[in-house]
Amino acid sequence: MAKRLFLIVLDSFGVGELPDACRWHDEGSNTLGAIRAHPAFSCPNLQKLGLFNIDGVGGGTASPLASYARMAEKSAGKDTTIGHWEIAGIVSKEPLPTYPQGFPQEVIREFEKRTGRKVICNKPYSGTDVIRDYGREHLKTGALIVYTSADSVFQVAAHEDMVPLDELYRDCEIAREMLAPPHNVGRVIARPFTGEYPFTRTSGRHDFSLAPPAATMLDLLRDAGYETISVGKIYDIFAGHGLSESNRTVSNAHGMQVTKEMQARDFKGLCFVNLVDFDMKYGHRNDVAGYAAAATEFDRFLAPFLKDMRKDDVLIVTADHGCDPSTPSTDHSREYTPMLIYGESVKGGVNLGTRASFADIGATVLAYFGVPQGSTCGESFWEAVRK
Repeated sequence: MAKRLFLIVLDSFGVGELPDACRWHDEGSNTLGAIRAHPAFSCPNLQKLGLFNIDGVGGGTASPLASYARMAEKSAGKDTTIGHWEIAGIVSKEPLPTYPQGFPQEVIREFEKRTGRKVICNKPYSGTDVIRDYGREHLKTGALIVYTSADSVFQVAAHEDMVPLDELYRDCEIAREMLAPPHNVGRVIARPFTGEYPFTRTSGRHDFSLAPPAATMLDLLRDAGYETISVGKIYDIFAGHGLSESNRTVSNAHGMQVTKEMQARDFKGLCFVNLVDFDMKYGHRNDVAGYAAAATEFDRFLAPFLKDMRKDDVLIVTADHGCDPSTPSTDHSREYTPMLIYGESVKGGVNLGTRASFADIGATVLAYFGVPQGSTCGESFWEAVRK
């Protein structure tokens, strides 16, 4: 039977502050800690796998079904792009640039010239607040709402009645082309919205990411003849590099549905999944109840998924950074992430401790498929968990 590995990233599902969290003003952040006491949180399947056995989490089960680890981020950052790149074998020694004062005027002027539209805002802003505060001016003037955050992002918001999606995406492609070094922004993000004031963001969000600076786990697997299937925004994060198939999704529920459909399909290789609602809908909006309910929804998905795994299937569940919804900040948090690895060929109950890098996951995926690591980073733990 063909080997398959499902790598599911719970976007922003951190499990406690990293030792250097103070550098990012994230002291005390603990995303899982913020939601686990909420009445909406019920995760018996994650508990059985060993989520609470992970170092520093507490409340574990006597005989976890999976092996588990606490993953430390080695890269200089706490954003989605750097986190996923590290999972796939690239450690970023320098953080991607951020713009706490907004983007330089020369960038804005060039963007206005090339898009033919003026720009308003150009400040760090919450995505829901920015359309509330600038949406009416946008509809009156036709100017694009450009904003950023604590992450390396150039975000462009526009009402679909004023700027059709195709035009908004084209404008974001222009920004992506413009933002070369030194403005090597991690992601340009299209943020369409609709309706009447205070407006509603739509599922038409689209990320335009930097291309990875080197080969990743995905490139190596594809070059070795394995399928590399993405679900959710994985395609955007890697700018399509190393992927044989892309499946876009509009929500966690949709992402889990597509992942379940992939499980029923015959393929040989990796299915790489990102569930973004944890971060986008709940972490960034300081919604503890919503985050807890989303964890419960994922846990319910796990029951039939685990039951239907094939003999040679392996499941890895992890995250890319934190986004503690209980802190005053609405930004990502510098945290450890969880790692659970499960399958018929995997031992249960092996505590892999605290790993030095997210890249150990990519190294382990490559080892499972028997593909050499090449120049990618990380130390595989496959030999420690394989039966």
